Amino acid sequence: MFRRSSVAMVAACAAFAACGSESSNEGAPSNAGGGESNSGGGDTIKVGFLSDCEGAFGSFFEPTASGANLALIKFAGAKPAGDKPTDGVTGAKIAGKNVEIVGYGCADDTADKAIEETRRLMEQEDADVLIGPLSGDEGIAVANYAKEHPDKTFVNGIAGAQDSTLKVNAPNFFRFHPDGAQWSAGLGDYAYNQLGWKNAAIIGDDYSFPYTSLAGFVAEFCAVGGQIPKRVWAPLGEEDYSSYISQIPKDVDGLYVGIGGSGLISFIKQYEEQRGRVDTERMLGNVFWDDPLVLKEVGKSLVGGVTSAMTAADSDSPEVAAYIQGLKDNYGDEIAGAGPSVFTYGYYTGMTALIKALEASGGDVADQSKLQAELAKTTLSGDEAPWGDVKLDANRQAISNVFLKKIVEDTTGDGVPDVETFAQVNDVDQTFNGAFSAETPAPDRENPKCEAGEAPPWVGNSEAVSFAK
Repeated sequence: MFRRSSVAMVAACAAFAACGSESSNEGAPSNAGGGESNSGGGDTIKVGFLSDCEGAFGSFFEPTASGANLALIKFAGAKPAGDKPTDGVTGAKIAGKNVEIVGYGCADDTADKAIEETRRLMEQEDADVLIGPLSGDEGIAVANYAKEHPDKTFVNGIAGAQDSTLKVNAPNFFRFHPDGAQWSAGLGDYAYNQLGWKNAAIIGDDYSFPYTSLAGFVAEFCAVGGQIPKRVWAPLGEEDYSSYISQIPKDVDGLYVGIGGSGLISFIKQYEEQRGRVDTERMLGNVFWDDPLVLKEVGKSLVGGVTSAMTAADSDSPEVAAYIQGLKDNYGDEIAGAGPSVFTYGYYTGMTALIKALEASGGDVADQSKLQAELAKTTLSGDEAPWGDVKLDANRQAISNVFLKKIVEDTTGDGVPDVETFAQVNDVDQTFNGAFSAETPAPDRENPKCEAGEAPPWVGNSEAVSFAK
């Protein structure tokens, strides 16, 4: 299923800030879909798109748009309206109705800006459905907004904070990808039972997504007997990590890194300046470590490091190949290089699920209870979800596969390290065998507590996960 693969770089986004728009209006055209402008209750289904074109994740704006657009191209007959994904698409039809993307909303990783753009798209542009947002705090804010607007439907883009579905639990908010804790599944088991770590420090950005991402590691690592003596939190987008690096104890067996976006590049470079090198035998990283943009910038420093997520760049499945080829055919090599990024893929699965549910409900967006009922029972497989089947739980949260991967030396000569998948954790659910629930404390600087207990069902279960020797 897997081959050694070099992850191509999105050249247009060589620096993380390079793809960020200089102004929110630049990234948010009011009629990008080329469809009619009448109400969604008529012949046009109006979709709002929300991602980040500014802030720590601004470089993911075009890749996320390409993922959403590709679903419309593959499953709704659309064609690109221009060379750039945010130029929009034309000709999309679902259940006989025209589909119009009313705007590519530009956020900046803050909840306030995300809600400002959500209001613009849903209230001023009168979108029937929103696809987005990208970042953790944004997702929680949009889920709460959704709860106040039951007549509209919201499909998460790639925001991974646990609370969006587990705590807010808006009946009209759906997430067709794992949350940040799920993406960490298998790493606690690997650190304790394969690497022999007994105690580990963690460091992450000081907001909801890293809290969730690191919570998955803590819950699993501690359940099997590990200890977490130190947790370090740095502001999102921090430029000077020296004081935070100095807080990382040297007498622990390992470190789990949950810093993302532009901050991860700065962190790795400054860690090397301060401590000599990144000891990847004693360091794991979350979903950002093998993102194509990160590998281009600091990948050589991460060779030997292990990470996990819902995509595996070295997959040789025909479904993955078709997905990457679709991005290449429509947007070229640069965007196709970001195909394995969870950011691109999350928007693809979200839009694909929306298309399926709209078809099943006859494209009726006047009474969205029908659409929401269909979304709740929508499953994805094959070309709809190239890296593994997706189904939703009772909280409308995805249950899906997670892959453990090692970053290895470049073998293709492109200067970018390769990725090797060595384990697959099947059907990871959000609760981690009850470690997380609507009643447990939300992941934060101190939670979850590090407590021994019953491990998630995939730990030590050869039918759920197998590790390479």
